[in-house]
Amino acid sequence: MSVVTKNPDLAMGAQATGLSSVSKSPTSAVTKAAGTVARTVGGTVAGKVAGRVAGLAVLVLAVSMPASSAGAEADAASPIGVSLPAPGGPYPVGTVAMRLVDRSRPDPLMAAKPYRELMISLWYPAAGGGPLAPHMAPLAAADWDRRSAPPLGIAKGAVAWAATRTHARVGAPVDPRAGRLPVVLFSSGDGGPRTLGTTLVEDLASRGYLVVTVDHTYEADQVEFPGRRLVRALPLPAKLTPKVIAKLLADHARARLADMRYVLDQVTALAHGRPIGGELPKGMLGAPDASRVGALGQSLGGSVAAQLTRDDTRVDAAVNLDGSYVGPVATRGVARPFLQLAAETHTRAGEPSWKSFWRASTGWKRELRFKGAAHGSFTDLQPLLPQIAAKLPEVPLADYVGTIDPSRSVAAQRAYVGAFFDLHLRGKPTRLFEGSDTRFPEVSLIP
Repeated sequence: MSVVTKNPDLAMGAQATGLSSVSKSPTSAVTKAAGTVARTVGGTVAGKVAGRVAGLAVLVLAVSMPASSAGAEADAASPIGVSLPAPGGPYPVGTVAMRLVDRSRPDPLMAAKPYRELMISLWYPAAGGGPLAPHMAPLAAADWDRRSAPPLGIAKGAVAWAATRTHARVGAPVDPRAGRLPVVLFSSGDGGPRTLGTTLVEDLASRGYLVVTVDHTYEADQVEFPGRRLVRALPLPAKLTPKVIAKLLADHARARLADMRYVLDQVTALAHGRPIGGELPKGMLGAPDASRVGALGQSLGGSVAAQLTRDDTRVDAAVNLDGSYVGPVATRGVARPFLQLAAETHTRAGEPSWKSFWRASTGWKRELRFKGAAHGSFTDLQPLLPQIAAKLPEVPLADYVGTIDPSRSVAAQRAYVGAFFDLHLRGKPTRLFEGSDTRFPEVSLIP
């Protein structure tokens, strides 16, 4: 599979140009010119891009990228450098990537494989130094550059993706001052690598959380495993009918749900002092607090976070970053605390799965709309694309991350997501969800 950004606005743009949209309930009325194409991709569909909108069972066949942006290669001598915003919590951040193998089940997406293999990263409050972790592993960054960036209008070689660093130190010891760490599991949008949530993930870790990010192998655009082994997304089916697309996303949602439950099993083992995977940072054994667990996801990851919260009693609260709902949770809702963040044009009125989910959910719940935000605003594209568009003005910035000020968007997302988990995993009171806040005028509380 091959899509990272799922922008409802672009889906409607493709529909307006006469291309095949299979959405029964489009989430936006914004139309774009045919020259602005629908998605980020991996390398499975050359010349055409299949877009999954907001994690819903929607795919759009998009036109080829204009040769000036997708076909051309940039001057390799002067790639654009980009950076991620520094986390705002009191702790430095550490991280470690790990390979996990679930031998209790065959791979749900690759039938010939008798086990499920995943890459995860642990992000946590750290003490001590170590090298800064890259945003993307080297082979993954190179593959992103070749296959995933050009459909965004970013030519191969235009950006120094492999040079981008996070603010986390590789393998740094866990800071004992943080005490037992509440856990948050993170899942990206359909087709997206786990790295695309780093902006929010690092901030939560700096606030004293253990955040576990998960790559869903054979669905994510690219996953780099130890030993310099790269696994790409499976090719899209040749014929993308509505029925095929609905089944595809349902299959992905089921695979992700099993992945997340397995990862939660591993975190629980860590909490009880049992090692998992490879080498762990000093102090990690026993550090997670498995009695306080949250789920966080963007797009399809948000739907899976909801389903996980409904199905697994270990999960106490969850956040959905602009994802529509796939599977049983769409009509059954959740009974535990839930926060839903929405792009400006994504509404319950226009999205049946949001309406049915909201009506069925019986626990603490809030929905926040971000004025000027688009679907990609809730990914690392929010801080990164504006830096690129400043030097490559042909990049269709508003299509992917809207018109909201990037730094204000990031600050608001961090504030609300952090306050939500502090409230429901730590019992820390907040007034942030009681009404509008003058610090974040772009954010409105939807009754």
